[in-house]
Amino acid sequence: MRRVREGLEGYHGLEVDSVGRLELYCTFVSASVHYMNFTVKEENRVWRVTGFYGWPNVAERHLSWELLQLLSRQSTLPWLCIGDFNEILFSTEMKGSSRPQRQMINFQRAVDECGLRDVAWEGYQFTFDNGQSGEANRQSMIDRAMCTAA
Repeated sequence: MRRVREGLEGYHGLEVDSVGRLELYCTFVSASVHYMNFTVKEENRVWRVTGFYGWPNVAERHLSWELLQLLSRQSTLPWLCIGDFNEILFSTEMKGSSRPQRQMINFQRAVDECGLRDVAWEGYQFTFDNGQSGEANRQSMIDRAMCTAA
């Protein structure tokens, strides 16, 4: 892990060494305020990973989906896309409020066009909580991991 950290100029985060013999090599590809792209090599497999941050303003959310589609066309490698998309795919992913159907549909279309599917996970369903109590509490699943079939 030290080699990965040393390869990321200006990185001041944590490093956790792996247990076992798995060797991963990460190569930085590109980034903006809304994403970071890496290529990952593990023995005889290569894939790409994108850390994604969707536009928080609903009026600009279409920019998130345009960026996601642009990123999907940049490579044919298997793709893992993780992050805060600031949107839900289905109404069941929100508690205490509702989303206009068109917002979810736009996200669904982008995910479908990119060939992405949710990575199964365990634990509490909602990844965002507004910190309010009682009737004012809102929770949603805006953070997720998705990947292509490959």
